[in-house]
Amino acid sequence: MTPPSGVVVLTDRLVARGGLDRVVAGAVAGGVRWVVLREKDLPRAERVAIAADLRVILTAAGGTLIVAGPDPLDGDAVHLPAAGPYPPPTHALVGRSCHNQAELNRLTTEHYATVSPVYPTKSKPGYGPQLGADGVGKLIRRSPVPVLVLGGIETPEQVTTCIKAGASGVAVLGALMRAQDPTGLATTLTRACQEASTPSMSSRHRPTEVPRSGLRPTVPTQGSSLTAGSGHGRPQPETATRNGPPQPETATRNEGQ
Repeated sequence: MTPPSGVVVLTDRLVARGGLDRVVAGAVAGGVRWVVLREKDLPRAERVAIAADLRVILTAAGGTLIVAGPDPLDGDAVHLPAAGPYPPPTHALVGRSCHNQAELNRLTTEHYATVSPVYPTKSKPGYGPQLGADGVGKLIRRSPVPVLVLGGIETPEQVTTCIKAGASGVAVLGALMRAQDPTGLATTLTRACQEASTPSMSSRHRPTEVPRSGLRPTVPTQGSSLTAGSGHGRPQPETATRNGPPQPETATRNEGQ
C-alpha cells in the first residue's frame, strides 16, 4: 500500500463542526484522500462503527482510512504512537508518530512517520517544543521513511513551507475539524501541497539560448537531430558567409567560441 501523501486529516469528533461525517465528507470533496481515525477514548465497537462509515466516504473517492493504534478495526492500515508497540504489526500500511531523531532511529518496518509539532497547536496548547521548518527539515533528511509533518498547520503558506522542507505531506486536525467550510479549506491546502510538490516550469524546461553573434541562428547546431539526419556540418561563421572561406586565424578563433 502506498504511504500517505498530500493533505491527511486527523479526526476529533469533539471539535468537528457539524459532525465527523460531515467534516470528512467535505474534506474528501476538497481533494483529501487520507484520513486517520483517532477517537481512542471510545469503546472498540463504537470505533468500528465510525470506521465503517468513514470508509464508505473514502472508498467512493479512492481514499484510505488509517486507524490510530495497533488495532486496524477491520481494516489493514494503522498509525502507531512513538511509545509502541515494538516491533510494529505486519499490516499493509503502518505509520509511526515521531518527535525527534532518536524516535526516527527506532523505525524498522514502518512505511511512513509523522514528525511533530512543527508549529504551535491549538489542539494541544503548550505541546512542544516546536520544531519549526528548519528542525523538521533536518529530521526529514535523516528519516529512513517518508515523513508527514504535523502540528498547527492551518494555512497554505505553512503547507508550502513544510513541503519545501521535504515532507511528503501534511497532517491537519484542528483547522479542518473546526472549519465552517471544510471543502473550501481542504481544496486550498491540497492545491498548495500540489503546487509546492510540482517543479516549476523554469526548472523542468530551460529553453535553449540562440547565439546572438558569430553563428547564423537558422543553421542547426552540431549534434542536433537535423544535422545528424542530413549530414550538415558545423554552422558557418557570419564572416565566412559574407566574405568566402575564413582565413586560418579567423577559423581558429571561431572554433574556440
